[in-house]
Amino acid sequence: MTDRPTAPGASPSSRFRRLPILGRIEAKLLLWLLGLSGALLGFLSIAGEVREGDTHAFDDAILRALRQPGDMHDPIGPFWLEASLRDITALGGYTVLSMILAAAVAYLLLNGKRASAFLVVGAVVGGTALSNVLKVFFDRQRPDVVGHLVDVHSLSFPSGHAMLSAVTYLTLGALLARTETRLVMRVYFISLAVVLTLLIGASRVYLGVHYPTDVLAGWCAGAAWAFICLLVARWLQHRGTVEPSN
Repeated sequence: MTDRPTAPGASPSSRFRRLPILGRIEAKLLLWLLGLSGALLGFLSIAGEVREGDTHAFDDAILRALRQPGDMHDPIGPFWLEASLRDITALGGYTVLSMILAAAVAYLLLNGKRASAFLVVGAVVGGTALSNVLKVFFDRQRPDVVGHLVDVHSLSFPSGHAMLSAVTYLTLGALLARTETRLVMRVYFISLAVVLTLLIGASRVYLGVHYPTDVLAGWCAGAAWAFICLLVARWLQHRGTVEPSN
């Protein structure tokens, strides 16, 4: 019995060397898809509970626990904690996110990565549009069980700060991680994006402008959108439409 002929110009050894690479690519794709599925499932589960009104006791209990007994306008903790969280929550606002987006796009354009720049803009602008659509669809009012420590003028579910910070910081963190060959730097960029996203969302609950389930849903929706955008980026990169990472 004879072996099957190999493709012209390719030796059996080179073909087998490519198999571990293909395995790693498939494993990464599976992880991305699992992350996307988990984020979508989390959002749909929370949204279903909110629509049925089953989260009021949970939400109110946490908001009350973050206030001084007998004064729902006075948060627990020292004054510097409130001041710090006011600053942190601004990192998820339209002004700061727009500045970060502009800086990232300028960086990509200066490096000749026009397609990547347009992809980042599409991810953030699309995430913003999706956030507004979801807010209108669910039409949930802001918490009234505690006093608001910052001004708010939009609907509550899902949290726009939590969702847009997840979209922006996770997308940029993943793109920056792809430019690094060292594992420690990749972990650093992803970890920094996750920590910023979590702090911004938590600040919204502490400041009394969002229910905890608003923030949880915002994180899930933002992560799902970021996963979708990154999967699109990988697909376009494979086709040669988006510039490869360094």
